[in-house]
Formats: sequence, C-alpha cells, structure tokens
Amino acid sequence: QVRLVESGGGLVQAGGSLRLSCAASGRTFSSVGMGWFRQAPGKEREFVALINWGDGTNYADSVKGRFTISRDNAKNTVYLQMNSLKPEDTADYYCAADPVGGSWYRSASYTYWGQGTQVTVSS
Repeated sequence: QVRLVESGGGLVQAGGSLRLSCAASGRTFSSVGMGWFRQAPGKEREFVALINWGDGTNYADSVKGRFTISRDNAKNTVYLQMNSLKPEDTADYYCAADPVGGSWYRSASYTYWGQGTQVTVSS
C-alpha cells in the first residue's frame, strides 16, 4: 500500500521558516515527479512546487525565491523548505506523487496524495 505522510507544519510568525517533509512508503519514488500543493480555507488547491526525477524544480510565482523543494531518494522523502513566510502562505499543505498525463501544475495529474499538514503564519 502506497502512503505519503506529511509532517513539519505548525504555527509560525511572519518572516519565519518551516520545513515540511513527505515520507513515502509502499514503493520507490526516486524515478517519478513529486509536488507540493496547498489549499487555504475557501479556496481551491493550488500548485506550490515540483521536483522531477532529475531534480529539476519549478515553483509558483508566489513562492519563488522563498521556498525550496528537494528530495532524498535514500529516505524516499521530499522536503519543502519555506522561508520568509507570509500570512498569505497559511494553508493546508499536501504532498503529491507520480504525475501521469496532463500538466504537473494541476492537482488532477497526480496519482498519490498525503493527508496534509497545516501551516499557519501569524502577522
């Protein structure tokens, strides 16, 4: 059974940092793309960052320069380092894996999802 488990969320003041982790089990994800999405209350889930099998990355404009996605294939884990956090970054953050067909920026393209971890940034 494939599982993605996020951790590292919490409450932080504006300007602070958090590092989210996504631990995968049930299969190896070193050869597939993985992404982070977020969903704020009352809003649709939106793309945050992705990393492909060659460690190429891409980011939403709203987080570019502040967030960094990385992966440790030995640990089957993907990370999202979030710096200079803003109140508008407040959301539930979800890890996703194995996009098949379609745009990697669309949540519908991903096969596997974690349960989410909450990030709250106070002003």
